[in-house]
Amino acid sequence: MAKKLVGTMKLQVKAGQANPSPPVGPALGQRGINIMEFCKAFNAKTADLEPGAPCPTVISYYQDKSFTMDIKTPPASYYLKKAAKVNSGAKTPSRETVGTVTTKQLREIAEAKAGDLSANDVEAAMKIILGSARSMGIEVK
Repeated sequence: MAKKLVGTMKLQVKAGQANPSPPVGPALGQRGINIMEFCKAFNAKTADLEPGAPCPTVISYYQDKSFTMDIKTPPASYYLKKAAKVNSGAKTPSRETVGTVTTKQLREIAEAKAGDLSANDVEAAMKIILGSARSMGIEVK
């Protein structure tokens, strides 16, 4: 017999840094999910990612208190800020430029994000990432 799905939740947790303190602990605890089991599993799955990278995670929890998690790649804005060496995007993106990235860097970001984007090929993924860069005030050269 299949497990009965109780619900799903979304969290953004830093790679390799899941711990029972807020916001992770209370969010999981009120849904009856074993917090330490989640932390150990999450940290093990994100060990190969850069420590501290924000990872959007979708957690499905079941009636028998078990759970499954789907860890996505860090957001495009994280990669763009890192490539452009800036701390935040522009306050007025259409008027000011805070940094630049090359098309080679854009391609690397698109390849890293390819599994989470709704693009058929790398060129289409690059256009999606280019749109994110423009909306952050980052110029592509």
